[in-house]
Amino acid sequence: MSQTVKINSSSEPYADLPQILTRLLEAKAQKGLSFETIGKAIGHDEVWVAALFYGQAKATPEELAKLGEVLGIPTESLSAEIGEHWFPRRGLGPVPPQDPLIYRLFEGVLVYGTPIKALIHEKFGDGIMSMIDCKVSVEKKENPKGDRVLLTFDGKFLPYLKW
Repeated sequence: MSQTVKINSSSEPYADLPQILTRLLEAKAQKGLSFETIGKAIGHDEVWVAALFYGQAKATPEELAKLGEVLGIPTESLSAEIGEHWFPRRGLGPVPPQDPLIYRLFEGVLVYGTPIKALIHEKFGDGIMSMIDCKVSVEKKENPKGDRVLLTFDGKFLPYLKW
């Protein structure tokens, strides 16, 4: 299922990405692959793979080699642009977010953030949920009234220290 795909790298969310990441997205589209399929091929979850493609995660040289093989991009190109010398630029971007879906996630934290924090404190104590030691999953939940999005943040609880 090979097709010619060109991403407008001057538009959001691509404008701030290294050019090689745009090339990854184009290769993914040209091959008709999903993040899940790529993840299985390189031994990672689909959310981590999507984070890598959008500059939010860092791959090892071995992972870059596997990725290059799956997408038909020379490992040397990947290593030269997002290899050991490169580091991810993690973060949200403009606040409030302009993209409607990302805005709704942001809104969810604004509306439910304090209640979620209260529940975490009630169940775990004084601390935070790690986003470093965290797995995120996105599932589709069929529903006769309209399919539902099930987001799971499986983060390690980190208690605040007392000294």
